[in-house]
Amino acid sequence: MNIFLWILQILLALHTVMGAVWKFSHSAEQTMPSLKAIPSGIWWALAGVELLCALCLILPGLYKPAAVLVPVAATCIAVIMLSFCAIHFLAGNTDLGSPIYWLVVAALCAFIAYARAVLQPLG
Repeated sequence: MNIFLWILQILLALHTVMGAVWKFSHSAEQTMPSLKAIPSGIWWALAGVELLCALCLILPGLYKPAAVLVPVAATCIAVIMLSFCAIHFLAGNTDLGSPIYWLVVAALCAFIAYARAVLQPLG
């Protein structure tokens, strides 16, 4: 189980880094019209938070006491994904493609957070 969780954490960290790099190089309205409600300053701050969360997902591999950060980072990423869903639907968009993707990522984050906090803690 521990190896499986590490694989998921590394994949989620890579996914999150790619999303952060995307945010630094594209504005919210270039990404998806429904996300244009997010001001550019917040968009860039989200990219920074995502980079920090990605680091927190893999840091326990190098520094064991940082293990407490894994559930926190996974939860933060899940909240961002759920926020994107809410913004998408509040903008009146009925397309389900992106929200399904965000919900899958949020569910993966919730699984990692629960597993590292309860099932297979690192610390």
